[in-house]
Amino acid sequence: MFNDQFLRACNKENVEHVPVWYMRQAGRSQPEYRELKKKYSLEEITENPELCAYVTKLPVDQYENDAAILYKDIMTPLPAMGVDVKIEKGIGPVIQNPIQSMKDVEALGTLNPTRDVPFVLDTIKLLRQQLTVPLISFSGAPFTLASYMIEGGPSKNYYKTKGMMYAEPEAWFKLMDNLGDMVISYVKAQVKAGSQAIQIFDSWVGALNQADYQFYVKPVMERIFNELRGEGVPLILFGIGARHLTLDWNELNLDVVGLDWRYPIHEARRDGVTRAVQGNLDPTVLMAPWRVIETRAKEIIDQGIQEPGFIFNLGHGVFPEVDPAKLKRLTAFVHDYSREAIQKRNGDRK
Repeated sequence: MFNDQFLRACNKENVEHVPVWYMRQAGRSQPEYRELKKKYSLEEITENPELCAYVTKLPVDQYENDAAILYKDIMTPLPAMGVDVKIEKGIGPVIQNPIQSMKDVEALGTLNPTRDVPFVLDTIKLLRQQLTVPLISFSGAPFTLASYMIEGGPSKNYYKTKGMMYAEPEAWFKLMDNLGDMVISYVKAQVKAGSQAIQIFDSWVGALNQADYQFYVKPVMERIFNELRGEGVPLILFGIGARHLTLDWNELNLDVVGLDWRYPIHEARRDGVTRAVQGNLDPTVLMAPWRVIETRAKEIIDQGIQEPGFIFNLGHGVFPEVDPAKLKRLTAFVHDYSREAIQKRNGDRK
């Protein structure tokens, strides 16, 4: 039996229980994954469809989540564009040839997914044969990808990225256009291969104020979501520290707004978010005793089910230190508690 609760929630349809999945659910906190990492790098896992499918499916099997998210990195398509990127342990993506000028932007290549990332598409096809829950795949958003490409790696203040925005707007908008084209072709190929939902990660866009977002970034996001609308799958957007941008996101042609842990669901809806919402337990709460986790989860569920269109998730990704048993227990709790709450609500309305 195929579990469609996640897809139904994305479309703001009635559900039997609140669907659950966790960002970074596949990987770092799982002992089976850590054993694999003793033998294989991230790149080696993602480029091996059988291994990658195993890692992607593992949390669904262990936690009984309502969706799987493809195990890969937002950097995966960038080497095909000429970006020399390595994932450094303890650091993250490190770019050896950062973007510094229009000349560097013009030197970027284009992504041909079937030629450049066939392993991603093969993994998706394999997972569709194995899963009984929807498969989410993803892409980084232009601003977040650009921030790595310009800074040369992770940044605390994004001063080089903003510097190019302000000082070289022509180069900036060309970079946005190039990355927008890549995201569109990359996502379309993933959907064609069998992905049933797409999440766009704009992890670091909260570093911008609203006016700069609207001028320098929102146009490319509008183009991306307008182009992807015809693919017929739910579209999700998520970022960190982006409360001030969520109404702009709500205007995009998407289905689900992902909220980080700082923005309570009832406040987002009060402020005017009309899309389905996803979130948003603070992942550090998973380090607390169960009674704390349960109390916080109840608060989020009670807020989420007040309107159709709610998916339970974390407000960011799973930490490596999280006990997988807590994730399994949390999934069961969300299912059981929300099922009873939804049944009671429906009964009260009759």
